[in-house]
Amino acid sequence: MEALPAGPPPAPRNQLIVGTTLASVALLMLTGGMLAVWSLQRTQAIDSAGTWLPSSVTIPEVPSNVMLIAFIAIITFAHWAIWSAQRSDTANTVFALAATAFVAILLINAQAFIYARMDLSVTDGAYGSMFFAITGTYMALLVIGVIFSLVATFRFLGGRTRDRELLTAHAIYWYAMAVAFAAIWFVVYVTK
Repeated sequence: MEALPAGPPPAPRNQLIVGTTLASVALLMLTGGMLAVWSLQRTQAIDSAGTWLPSSVTIPEVPSNVMLIAFIAIITFAHWAIWSAQRSDTANTVFALAATAFVAILLINAQAFIYARMDLSVTDGAYGSMFFAITGTYMALLVIGVIFSLVATFRFLGGRTRDRELLTAHAIYWYAMAVAFAAIWFVVYVTK
């Protein structure tokens, strides 16, 4: 009597990719909803008062533009981590993940600089509350992204070099963050 051949290998587990994709879609929907409320409030304020942006507020545009450009680096580093991991290049994978976290920290710093330069508080009418609601939510999402990058880095350093789905999920999250910030940049920082 002969033994049966081994069965096929189990299918790869993709729960992390699916979960991150769903979370990224939720992130984009949250951003889109908040920007829709921003646009509605802006239209109502312009129709009733003739202006939306308080006259005493100036938004520093250079840091917001630098934040938008920095997302090119973030998505490049996130994708570089996947590329390096597929080639079993641990050093470049760890560097790319750490660089992603570092640039995200720089983005948080740029947003904090914008807060410090603006003469605005949450209690300064609809504009102030909407500005801090949108940018504050995005800051929280940036902190989550930094934590995600650090967890991915430490898992890879800890020997989980075959855990490629984590790096793919990491990149998906940062792609969604880049799209969300591009919308925030245009609506909040450019059109004001």
